[in-house]
Amino acid sequence: MTPASAARTATRGGQTAHADWEATRRIPRAAREANAVLAVAARDITSMLKSPSGVITALLMPLLMMGMIGGTLMQNMAGGLGFDFGEFMLVGMLVNMLFMMTTMRMTSLVDDADEAYSAELLVAPVSRYAIVVGKILGSSFMALISCLGVLAVGAVMGITLAPWQLLVFLALAPLLCLSGGALAMIVLGTIKNNTTANAAVMLISMPQMFLAGVIIPISQSSGLLGVLSRAMPMTYCVDLGRAVVYAGRSDYDAVVMFNPAVNLAAIAGITVICLVMGTWLYARSEKNR
Repeated sequence: MTPASAARTATRGGQTAHADWEATRRIPRAAREANAVLAVAARDITSMLKSPSGVITALLMPLLMMGMIGGTLMQNMAGGLGFDFGEFMLVGMLVNMLFMMTTMRMTSLVDDADEAYSAELLVAPVSRYAIVVGKILGSSFMALISCLGVLAVGAVMGITLAPWQLLVFLALAPLLCLSGGALAMIVLGTIKNNTTANAAVMLISMPQMFLAGVIIPISQSSGLLGVLSRAMPMTYCVDLGRAVVYAGRSDYDAVVMFNPAVNLAAIAGITVICLVMGTWLYARSEKNR
């Protein structure tokens, strides 16, 4: 190829790339954002399905948390509570899996940065929030698989929910996953080491399992434990989940701590703050790489 023909080819290539860019920009912004969310989520889900070990772990984790820890508590400490401890624990574990597994899966952001995938996304003509929400949506897929594990372990233990209760709970699932993913962004926005990221996420997620009332009732917690339990974002997610499942029942007041409106306001406030701050930190750290 002569220098002249090479120059003409490069020019045509540049014109084509420019035309593609302009065509992309002419797509309505809402459609562009939705497409970006779905594309990022689909990539994450495909990556998870290619890793059977991760899926197996997600299914087996409830066996340890609910089957062993929860089963021991149910056999030894559930008497005289005034409500069915098994159902109390089942709802708490469903919320915990949605929140915690989404949070843990968000550590793949660090791998994306190492592969330069994040840098490619950040130069695309879409908002940073579309990228982050797509990542949270993709991460929530593994959380839903863990919920299947919770329901399976619950069935073996003789603990089930009515179909309408499951449907109402599933309607809350996107909000709970978004809350967990947004919290992870605060930590992951500035971390670029996979080992550190995993440790940091475990540090913010595991204590919540015990302080947010997932398995152990916290309505009577006072002092420092009372303050910590109410500072945990998952506390309001768990309480809201129980509020919709126990609605209209005689044991509602024994199980639910706050008004559902209070829970919704707390979850929405925490999610928005974490999402905005986390996305800003993430975009800034990628820009400075």
